[in-house]
Amino acid sequence: MDLNAQLKTLRREFAENADSRIVDAFSSADAELRTSSVLDGCIKAGDPMPDFSLSDANGDLVSLPRLLSRGPVAISFYRGDWCDFCALELIALAEIYHEILELGASLVAISPQPPQERVRPEFGELPFPMLWDDKAKLARRCGITYSIPVAMRPIYASGGFQPYGLGEAGWSLPIPATYILDRTGIIVLSWLNTNYTCRVEPRDVVTMLSHLHQQSKRELSGPQ
Repeated sequence: MDLNAQLKTLRREFAENADSRIVDAFSSADAELRTSSVLDGCIKAGDPMPDFSLSDANGDLVSLPRLLSRGPVAISFYRGDWCDFCALELIALAEIYHEILELGASLVAISPQPPQERVRPEFGELPFPMLWDDKAKLARRCGITYSIPVAMRPIYASGGFQPYGLGEAGWSLPIPATYILDRTGIIVLSWLNTNYTCRVEPRDVVTMLSHLHQQSKRELSGPQ
């Protein structure tokens, strides 16, 4: 089953089983974000990805230059493993990770959620690095953050979310965003959505990376 079909099922189950007041609150917040200008300031295809060096689950630094030295890079920004929709996406990405490696590329998942606050211990076993974007600083540089509405904060807290820092900045989250970079660090695919229940299909990630791989092979072989 495609990832978005799974997400649609999860969304339907939530609407059917959750308190109607909570469902309405999410619907209202989603509509407000959809009509906001958040997408206007996002980096997109054709832009360079901001440089970064972030800690993985073991505290080791993973830098963008080091990733690019191996080839193209796929980057998935997610909200946190407390989010069931994010969890499904991470699992789906894990299923295609071997294909990504075979194409000479890398994959990292980035979240403002500190490693010690993760609620799914099994996600420590995912095959790709899960990087900590402290206080969503990188996500802000990418222009993909928004602030959880004040009225929604108790609902998020009851669902396992903890503010990632003090003050208003602690309530910042990235919208679902997936970027694919060529080996020079230029974004060749950007998938952005204000709807946190929708994500890029992993197969589309493989398709783009396969295109980059074939392009690289043609360049190396030279004129025919």
